[in-house]
Amino acid sequence: MLGHVVPKKIYFAVFGSLLVLTAATTGVAFIDLGEWNTVAALIIAVCKASLVAIFFMHLRWSTKLMRVVFLSALLWLAILICLTSMDFFSRTWTTVPESWRESSSLRSPAPPIFAPPANRPTS
Repeated sequence: MLGHVVPKKIYFAVFGSLLVLTAATTGVAFIDLGEWNTVAALIIAVCKASLVAIFFMHLRWSTKLMRVVFLSALLWLAILICLTSMDFFSRTWTTVPESWRESSSLRSPAPPIFAPPANRPTS
């Protein structure tokens, strides 16, 4: 099976851009952006992953079926992230009582009906 021949110039350009994006990730880590630090790091990470998938995994020159498989994997990843986010953000919707005694719906367990004798003579 013959593969697609990519010029070395493209590989070096992609490698250089990955190095620049890695430096940008490191630079953003030292800047206090508040809640936007995570967003900036994720945007840079998506750019780096896209470059790797397109050029090093030869997705740019692959068939349409391979592109469909890749996009369906991204769709499933998005679905799983959405489901996990919904679970994470909905945890504060119900209140958790601080102790068992504060909640009227939670009762302490009833004593057992049959309790074995405490001091049984041994033979």
